[in-house]
Order: sequence, then C-alpha cells, then structure tokens
Amino acid sequence: MTRAQIQEKLRAAGIENALFEAMQLCASMSGEALENAVERRCNGYPLQYLLGEWDFYRQRYEVSEDCLIPRADTELLVEKAIGMLPEGAQFLDLCTGSGCIAISTLCERPDTRCTAVDLFERTLALAARNADRNGVAARMTCRIADVLRLPEGELAMQKFDAILSNPPYIRDDVVPVLQREVQHEPAAALRGGADGLDFYRSILERWSMLLKPDGFLLLEIGYDQADDLRALSEKHGFSHTVYRDLGGNDRVVYLKK
Repeated sequence: MTRAQIQEKLRAAGIENALFEAMQLCASMSGEALENAVERRCNGYPLQYLLGEWDFYRQRYEVSEDCLIPRADTELLVEKAIGMLPEGAQFLDLCTGSGCIAISTLCERPDTRCTAVDLFERTLALAARNADRNGVAARMTCRIADVLRLPEGELAMQKFDAILSNPPYIRDDVVPVLQREVQHEPAAALRGGADGLDFYRSILERWSMLLKPDGFLLLEIGYDQADDLRALSEKHGFSHTVYRDLGGNDRVVYLKK
C-alpha cells in the first residue's frame, strides 16, 4: 500500500488526521505488518498502541494497553510541577501509568526524586522501562499500591514535598460511550466511580497525610470538576487554585494546606 492509499483508507474510516497518521504508520512499519496496522486503525484501534511509543512533553514513551495514552493536556501538570517543586524535592506520583508525569518532571528537574505508584505490576514494569529509556531510573522508585486504600508499609512512613496525579476521573456511566479509541485503553485508568471523584476523595483523605507540612498536591481534573474539587479541598482544609489548559478548559488543580 502506498502512503496515499493508506491516507485515503484512513480518511474513509473517519480518521481526522489521516495524512499525519498515514505518515506515522509508513515510517514505523511495512509490508503485511503495515497492512494489518492500517486495518486495525480503521476499526478504531489507537495509533499510539500500534506504534508502541508516543511523545509527551520533551520525552518519548513506550505505550501499550497496560497504560493510558499520554495526552498533551497532561503536560500542563508537568509544567506546573517543574516550576513549583522545591530544590531537591521528593515527590509522589499516584496512578503513574506510563510514568509520563513523573519521568518528564524528573528529566526537567535533575535535582528531584520520585516514588511512582500504580496498582498493576505490568503497568509499573512499563513505567520502569520508560524511566530507564529516559535516563531517570536511578531517581524513580516504583511501588505497587491501591490509591483507593490507605498507604501501607515503607511507603506509609515517607514524607513528600508534593503529590502529583492524573487519576481515573471519568464517571462510570460515561466510560462506555466514550469514543471508540478510548475503549481500548485500560478501564481501570478511566473509571473514577459513580461521580468520577473516588480517587480524589481517597487522595485527600488517605494520601495527603504523606505530605510535608509545606507540601502541595497537583492533580489533573476533568473540564467540569473544578467546583467539586473546590468543595473537597475545603472539606479537608486545602486552599484551591485551578489552571486551564490551552483549550481553555479547567485541567489542573493546585491544593495546599
């Protein structure tokens, strides 16, 4: 198949950026593998998983169905973390997934160290590989833990300058009607409970105790969740500042005692 043929096939399947995707696929594979990838893409399988890697911030990440696909909107959280973390900071990244938040922050702030937490062993292994490929493995510790439960063991004894997280925050009833590409991403990285707030509640109720006295939280939120996070933060004694992404949507909330 030629690039032009692939572009047309993708366009006919409703792929919005058909030229870009055709170029990406042609640059990454050929022959039967390319034909199979085009067919899968036309049926809604994400381009990022087909390529097996994706750029985020200034780094490149291995991606698979074991992690949420890194998105440009999340770069705002990284930008804020880079600017706000104190010198020599130790920070915690909850629901790390591909590790993109932790790793991009570590890359831009070589004075910092991170503990990255996820519930799934395969996902943490992926994050560890990404830390290695981006040269920050020595400064990132991976820990298996359920963010919906109290921190346990050695992790519960630590104190951090900041907690960063892009937790699952989509309402459970909305997940089944998301676009077809998103249906291939891990449901556990999307479902935030009946009202989308389960992980925020747990982070504030259970994990914020790991903050140092002058520590802070930076959390990604859904475009319509700022008021809910304001109420939750006030309930737990945190001040509340919301930052908007390039699309003008509420995207990151900064919380501090």
